[in-house]
Amino acid sequence: MTIYAFVASHRIIDLTTVALLSNGASSVPETLKSDTAGQLGVEGSVVLATCNRLEVYIKLAVPEHLAPVSELIFAHIAAQAGLAQEIVSSSFEVYSDLESAEHLFTVASGLESAVVGEREIAGQVRRALATAQQAGPVPGELVQLFEHAAHTARQVGQHTTIGSQGRSIVAVALDLADTVAEKDWANRRALIFGTGAYAGATIAALRERGCEDIWVNSRSGRAQQFAAKRDVHAVPQGHSWQAMAEADVIIGCSGGAAPLPPSDIPPGRHTILDLALSRDFDPAVADLPEVELITLESVRMAAPEETEEAVATAQRIVESEMQAFAARQKTRNIDAAIVALRGHTMSVLDTELEKVRNQFGCGAAAEQLELAMRRMVKSLLHTPTIRAKQMAAQGRTDEYVAGLEALYGIEVEED
Repeated sequence: MTIYAFVASHRIIDLTTVALLSNGASSVPETLKSDTAGQLGVEGSVVLATCNRLEVYIKLAVPEHLAPVSELIFAHIAAQAGLAQEIVSSSFEVYSDLESAEHLFTVASGLESAVVGEREIAGQVRRALATAQQAGPVPGELVQLFEHAAHTARQVGQHTTIGSQGRSIVAVALDLADTVAEKDWANRRALIFGTGAYAGATIAALRERGCEDIWVNSRSGRAQQFAAKRDVHAVPQGHSWQAMAEADVIIGCSGGAAPLPPSDIPPGRHTILDLALSRDFDPAVADLPEVELITLESVRMAAPEETEEAVATAQRIVESEMQAFAARQKTRNIDAAIVALRGHTMSVLDTELEKVRNQFGCGAAAEQLELAMRRMVKSLLHTPTIRAKQMAAQGRTDEYVAGLEALYGIEVEED
């Protein structure tokens, strides 16, 4: 497996830059399907974009081409985001193979989130894979990687207290809103910008707190259908101003258009939560009288810390799942090597048997000779097969594969 992960997250860059990079990365999958990418050995990709991170996972058949592939990705994002390529390249860390797996398992488990143990990230990991698969075939290695990451997240959720308090970006933001907004949730009107999965999670979080007066506004015209499925209210087209004027809490979850400037905010007391990856509200909105603006940066600063014991347990689970994943990869690789050896040997046998048939025909003598030759080949393959499994258990799969190539010129293709 040759998997690379290009990672830009809140741990190394600010969230504004994360948003800009994500905007520029929206068409990265198409770029990685181009003839240029194909010639460099890119066989598939999955993009994970959240409010805290942008991650691009690729399968690369020719590891020596990592540098030009990186250049291709960074140049595309820079051009789309309007950033200097040097800024883009310096914003990413690059992981390879099992490093990529360990990172993704840690991310999916919520251990890399601004709110440790957040619930949304596991679903975002699953949706990233589903989105990639909807766009076309995804290499088996990437599918296995993301599926095992989702499995790891479930294990962490089942066996630790991480996330048990329902902490999430949305939950912490609503906690902050409680400290500044008037009334209580049962009497507040909430207005949500956006109709994606994040908006759906926000509706669920609001209802958990007793808020039932929930409205959805969409600049793309999808509010009516989205609201009907969730039994909330849709803001009619052209009534955004009135909807904001009547809302106590306004929550941005879309990030799909230019940020609303202060001039688009009705006068009056409002608590605005801007949770979109790329801002729904211009930061200058915070300067308006009677307006409290809560941003992702505010949420990150206010996020509670999980207990050391829970985090340590989660990390042990991630490590255990990493070992299991690595063992599965070794097994797949050694199985591929065994199949390659048998295929090579049977091909030689079939060639020799064809010579026997041509010389002796298909009589009883030829059949007896064929049976004897097949038994001999089966016996000869027994020891190399047993040895292959022993070496795999010892972590020496690469030695076995190298031996096949040196002795027989067999090239083992990874699953």
